[in-house]
Amino acid sequence: MKSSLTLILACLYTSLGAAETKPNVIFILADDIGYGDFGCYGATKIRTPHADKLASQGRRFTDAHAPSAVCTPTRYAFMTGEYAWRKQGTGILPGTAGLIIEPGRTTVPSLLKRAGYVTAVIGKWHLGLGKTPTDYNTEIKPGPLEIGFDYAWIIPATGDRTPCVWVENHRVVNLDPGDPIKLDYSVQRGEPRSFVGGIPRIGEQLGGKAALWKDDMIADVLAEKSIKFIEDNKTKPFFLYLATHDIHVPRVPNSRFRGTSEAGIRGDSVHSFDWTLGRVLDTLDRLKLTDNTLVIVTSDNGGVLDTNGATDNVNSGDQKTNNGHAHNGVLRGNKGSAYEGGTRVPFIARWPGHIQPGTSGALISHVDMLSTFASLTQQKLAEADAPDSQNILPALIEGKAGRATLVEHGNVLALRSGDWKYLVSGAGAGKKNQEKAKFPKKPELYDLSKDLGETTNVADQNPEIVAKMAKLLAEIQAKGGRR
Repeated sequence: MKSSLTLILACLYTSLGAAETKPNVIFILADDIGYGDFGCYGATKIRTPHADKLASQGRRFTDAHAPSAVCTPTRYAFMTGEYAWRKQGTGILPGTAGLIIEPGRTTVPSLLKRAGYVTAVIGKWHLGLGKTPTDYNTEIKPGPLEIGFDYAWIIPATGDRTPCVWVENHRVVNLDPGDPIKLDYSVQRGEPRSFVGGIPRIGEQLGGKAALWKDDMIADVLAEKSIKFIEDNKTKPFFLYLATHDIHVPRVPNSRFRGTSEAGIRGDSVHSFDWTLGRVLDTLDRLKLTDNTLVIVTSDNGGVLDTNGATDNVNSGDQKTNNGHAHNGVLRGNKGSAYEGGTRVPFIARWPGHIQPGTSGALISHVDMLSTFASLTQQKLAEADAPDSQNILPALIEGKAGRATLVEHGNVLALRSGDWKYLVSGAGAGKKNQEKAKFPKKPELYDLSKDLGETTNVADQNPEIVAKMAKLLAEIQAKGGRR
């Protein structure tokens, strides 16, 4: 009897895709990569051989979503398993904002650290640092290390926001104490005082000259730091959260990438991202870690063809040179929008021997990663942890169905339920936001099985479905999130 029970448990363990040794986990979050930016998702004017190869070796998802249509709330939801719209202060942050995730809370890195993983974040942070206003001239706490990471090499906010310096763990790298950093966010991008390194930023930065990053070397630095972390921890289970920046403005790809795509500087920046991905994958191959590493590649929101302000002097978003490339494919909307183009993003997962190559239409989201990694490492979450996160490991490993419903967030909320997409009235977003982002002024309903581009609002023809989805969304909002 005992041996039979042991056999049953062993079979169950194998069916869940768990490895006898803990798999390394690499989560690569691109910045502003759209649904149509990879060759494996239909791009023809941009070449992404490394992303395409990864997709051929793993599972490519066609209905995966960032939790929000912009950066900070997506990163918050990924880290905590909670929709960012549930918490005040989780919008796009300035570089002076304090940490918005409270230390002691269960996060993706703290969960994996508890399971014996060495954890690192390398790249764009944008979740706040220290206490508001952040003092970059001293030890910066709390930060990534206080919420579960063992190592951090980060861009504090974004490339177009000051400060333009690297932070390693608790300190600005190469900061001269005699040249302290002073930030002024009353300075608007494009004003003479906003220029740092010849590029207009949001906010002024005085001081910190020796610590300034070189914009055209950001991809190289992130690749090298990632490779070193993998090499240093090749004998241990590790979690690497690599958050790249290439496609976000200001787009300043290294000269070796300029002119390599047929979609202008933005396309060249996607080439830069794919190069970084290739460096990481090559490192896994060289160190013979590929077979025991789960690699996930996705994006923080949909794509957008924007410029770095009116005084953009680095050709950050020249629409004439985009050459007809559809960064979000057939999807309506862009970064910031509640339409599918705002949140539906590429999502590729590879784990040789566990994930069979193929394509999945399962509805999944980055907010699900915390519960999924808990299942992967056979850990239990407390009832209060990750309130909106669902375990999608069966979808990743076995190709099974994903979520039944998902809330999409782009200033206004939208609800997915099967093929139905419901958008609430845009009145709550304010007139300025309605005009700027063209949010709906009344409820909208789309049948995505027939109208993936959301061209025909069928709300008036289906009032019972509108009422049902409005009620369901209200219930999800009211219950506060319980898995």
